[in-house]
Amino acid sequence: MSLVHEPAPTRVLFGTGTLGTVRDEVERLGRSRRFLVAGRSPSGAGERVADVLGPLLAGRSPRAVVHTPVEVTAEALAAFREAGADCVVAVGGGSAIGLSKAIAVRTGADQVVLPSTYSGSECTAVLGETEGGVKTTRTAEAIRPETVVYDTDLVRDLPAAVALPSAVNALAHAVEALYGAGATPLTDAVAVEAVRVLVAGLRSGDPEQLLRGAWLAGTCLDRVGMGVQHKLAHTLGGTLDLPHAPTHTVLLPHVIALNAAALPRLGEVLGTADPAGAVHDLVVSADGPAALRDLGVTEAGLDRVADLAVQRPYPNPVPLTRDGIRDLLGQAWAGARPVPQEPADPVAGTLDRLTAQVVDSFRAGDPRLRELLTGLVRALHGYARTHGLTQAEWQATIDFLTATGHATDERRQEFVLLSDTLGLSSVVDVLTHSRTPDTTSSAVLGPFYTEGPPELAQGADVSAGKKGTPLWVDVAVTGTDDRPVPGAVVDVWQSDEDGFYDLQLPEEDGPVLRGRFRTGDDGRLRFRSILPAAYPVPADGPVGSMLDATGRHPFRAPHLHFLIAADGYRELITQLFVAGGAHLDSDAVFGVKEDLIVDFVPRTGAMPDGTVPDGGWRQLTFTFRISRDD
Repeated sequence: MSLVHEPAPTRVLFGTGTLGTVRDEVERLGRSRRFLVAGRSPSGAGERVADVLGPLLAGRSPRAVVHTPVEVTAEALAAFREAGADCVVAVGGGSAIGLSKAIAVRTGADQVVLPSTYSGSECTAVLGETEGGVKTTRTAEAIRPETVVYDTDLVRDLPAAVALPSAVNALAHAVEALYGAGATPLTDAVAVEAVRVLVAGLRSGDPEQLLRGAWLAGTCLDRVGMGVQHKLAHTLGGTLDLPHAPTHTVLLPHVIALNAAALPRLGEVLGTADPAGAVHDLVVSADGPAALRDLGVTEAGLDRVADLAVQRPYPNPVPLTRDGIRDLLGQAWAGARPVPQEPADPVAGTLDRLTAQVVDSFRAGDPRLRELLTGLVRALHGYARTHGLTQAEWQATIDFLTATGHATDERRQEFVLLSDTLGLSSVVDVLTHSRTPDTTSSAVLGPFYTEGPPELAQGADVSAGKKGTPLWVDVAVTGTDDRPVPGAVVDVWQSDEDGFYDLQLPEEDGPVLRGRFRTGDDGRLRFRSILPAAYPVPADGPVGSMLDATGRHPFRAPHLHFLIAADGYRELITQLFVAGGAHLDSDAVFGVKEDLIVDFVPRTGAMPDGTVPDGGWRQLTFTFRISRDD
């Protein structure tokens, strides 16, 4: 494989309430005289942005129009120059962003863009303009916005009649990226994720999912380039003055049907052998536009559109003819459901239908549960197909999982250990912690946690006299505002000097090297223990056999476990690792994070509680930051 990948230089901010950063973002670009281009928005975004920009707002465009007519650009350009502006701030959908690009490419002005729909135009260096009833596009880096600010508040109140076509427009970007001439493994991966997120968002109505999907879809389309979907949408829009997003919505199922052979991954992610029909059904079920005639197109006008579409055709995996385009437009005009074509490989068709049947069986119940189960089905079916899983291999997998269940009891959790050693626990941990980035990093729970450890007083010795290097622990729990959190419940557990937990030692009568504490009024907690040691995860069961068969060692880096809970705060599960300890770079469960590697400082003499151990001891001092449970 040979390719060149150049990531786009656009700065992206994504979140809720990020509109408030727009002034800072303009100043970051070194610009001071802002020109506002605002489209219509139910959230009043234009006025909100104007308020944030303040007195340095130099001027604003009188209007923004779909398909960016050159005469409207001329009006805006005159106002921009009269204002002496040096930066365009655009808030709105494709019309506002298109006008911003048109000004920028003619003046060299920087752009800060706040999308209020799912158009995706903000991600690209493409500008489409209409002159004399013909829409043409051009690409240049001067067109690309310098900064994009995604604020979920701007799309939260979009009317359904706007939100649905806009989201399907974004879906069209992702689909087109899957068959585009410039596709790469990276753009394929982003496009597949965009399809997954957008379809989930269309089904759930979650605006944050839809906005995230639109960003992903626009990003991959920018790298891949446009194809027949955009050629037809631009031709219809420029020639017949049709609304852009509804036009994409009508066309998409028919373009998918045309290029079905080049879109095997689309069927996989949608869980159907008929992705064109599935998209059509999704639009119809949501009362979206499904026919060009419903957009005001007369059948007689389709011939001219077909003629124009083949004059300067965009790349497409299926050869395009004038008659073929006219036939596609005719089906789109009538709103007919595309007829699925049988795959060339009959086995693939059978498997597609099987996956679709299983996915479709999860229709009722909680939407999130359905999303998780259908995603799992697609992933498992895809895994079996990708690797050509044999019956013997699948039976061995069943036997392995059965043995894992048999190895699990009240003292041992082999399934947690399996999740840990496959790195899945750490994946979920990273995803969870990414939602609270200002807190102390989290870490995996591990298989040795037990509910209801013994309550211990401040200063207690959790080691109960077990041998090992004495350790004094002095930790604090604060909020993200650094204020102490009194009364926080802190569960602590660890291995002994030989690397065993109490659950692994039948001779232990009760819990050892574990306990439950509460922070004092100052948010601090102090107790005695012993220095934890590196240890092997249980390797005498099926997980150990897996590690041995793949040449992996079973050792964990030395650490202390903490589980912190407080009223009004999110629970934190984490570990602190001994700096300089063994296996920090090859932890068997992939649980080590750099900011959790801590100095356990060597000391001599008396410990803070007055105890004078024989030889040296260690001291751990650390502050945990936890976030509010908003």
